[in-house]
Amino acid sequence: MIDLQLLTQAVGDLDENTMLTLINDFVSTNPSGEDAQKIVFACQQGMAIVGDLFEKNEYYVGDLIFAGELLSKTIDILKPVLSEVSTQKIGSIVIGTVQGDLHDIGKNIFGSMAEAAGFDVYDLGIDVSPEAFVEKVKEVNPQIVGMSGVLTLAIDSMRNTISALKQGGLKDSVKIIIGGNPVNEDACKQIGADAFTTNAAEGLKICQGWVN
Repeated sequence: MIDLQLLTQAVGDLDENTMLTLINDFVSTNPSGEDAQKIVFACQQGMAIVGDLFEKNEYYVGDLIFAGELLSKTIDILKPVLSEVSTQKIGSIVIGTVQGDLHDIGKNIFGSMAEAAGFDVYDLGIDVSPEAFVEKVKEVNPQIVGMSGVLTLAIDSMRNTISALKQGGLKDSVKIIIGGNPVNEDACKQIGADAFTTNAAEGLKICQGWVN
């Protein structure tokens, strides 16, 4: 198993060479899907460092985008290993970044991991209206709806989306998970979601628990 702390630090430092060397060496050892999920979690902890440095004005928007691209590359390399955790389809999930929010790094990482774990993932993209969520849920009848947001306004958009699902008579047929920086236990209760998460690996575990 690779040095997870070193990997986390490499992500935090935006050290692409170290990061990709560690990941490729890891994949060459024929690892398990569970080990690959630990790698993703370590990378996400590195992303948290990037986020902190951005908030302290030590990193800029370009650095955030670069970190997201690095993480996407990592997921691509790990996908064959992650998919060994489950080759059969285990359920379906509709995901999207809620109305008014344009951030998609966290959503994309979660979507890639969920797909690799055996979910059919319907990704609605960014700035998704409550109506668009409702339409897609009616169309594909998923077990789970995942809403993502990074801005504080996302909380209101998530609440509006759940209201729209209730009005459409769909709320009781799906489990709802919310994710992103502003979400916590209080927000989860206020919004009426079933669960919240601030990292994709944890979110995936919750969703797997719901469909098992």
